[in-house]
Amino acid sequence: MERDIFIISVYCLVVEIMQKIETDYNLRQKGFPPKLTDSEVITIEICGEFFKLHEDIEIYNYFKRYYLDFFPNLPSRTTFVRQSANLWQVKLLCQSIVVSRAGQNNDGVQSIDTLPLPVCTYTRGGRRDKRFATVADYGHCAAKKMDYYGFKLGLRISRAGMITHFPLLAARAHDINHLGTLIEGFSGTVPADKGFLDKYQQELWLDLQQTQVITRLRSNMETSPEQVKLVKQTRVLAKVGRDGRFTTGRKISNSKDQSQRLMALSKSNLSQDIKPYGRSLFESAKRQQSTSVSSFG
Repeated sequence: MERDIFIISVYCLVVEIMQKIETDYNLRQKGFPPKLTDSEVITIEICGEFFKLHEDIEIYNYFKRYYLDFFPNLPSRTTFVRQSANLWQVKLLCQSIVVSRAGQNNDGVQSIDTLPLPVCTYTRGGRRDKRFATVADYGHCAAKKMDYYGFKLGLRISRAGMITHFPLLAARAHDINHLGTLIEGFSGTVPADKGFLDKYQQELWLDLQQTQVITRLRSNMETSPEQVKLVKQTRVLAKVGRDGRFTTGRKISNSKDQSQRLMALSKSNLSQDIKPYGRSLFESAKRQQSTSVSSFG
């Protein structure tokens, strides 16, 4: 598909979803409406990430140079970044609607994993980002052999590759301590890597909510072909992280607005699912994850 057609297709889908959201919620109560519509901002972000542009300045410069005729009201980069950051709850709801519309919440097999989410450069002197002094912490990613300062991003992904759950987690704790958060509200089969190998917890969650966690066994443990086949699905998480199709986010340390947004999230979300920052939109997003959106059928 050509990029022009792809951008138009994404824009049409976003406009359709935004019409539903704007009907139910008053997103702006005062002031003048922005020249660049919210649908255009979200479209630019989605397409930019799909084109492997993972920083605000890269996305902005690309669309300003090549697609200014598509978005003639593109403002200054500062205004664009601020508007984008203020739409974080709207983008969460849009993502939930798309997942529910595709029926991926009901997939019986969903893989889990975690990814490092650094908030600043790790230095030998141990200097920390003061904006996250009380919530961020040092962590280690064995898969990437990386020490970092920040958080963990938990992911639960369906077999079709759609993200169905993405809690913000504490960086220092081992992955097995986040198992309950990652499989919250899900009943089915969960392939995972060896970081989630814990016989006691696997039996516990199977008994509590009929969730079967399947991991690769260590070299001195017996396994079965069925286990190997299911666990191979977890490789999609690591592969997606390496090839750039999904990243843990653009460099938020370069944007004050994005830093404030992540701070608001992290204060109430360590080792827990994302909770409402204010009201309404987050609650609706959670409801969208459990019910299909019939109005879009």
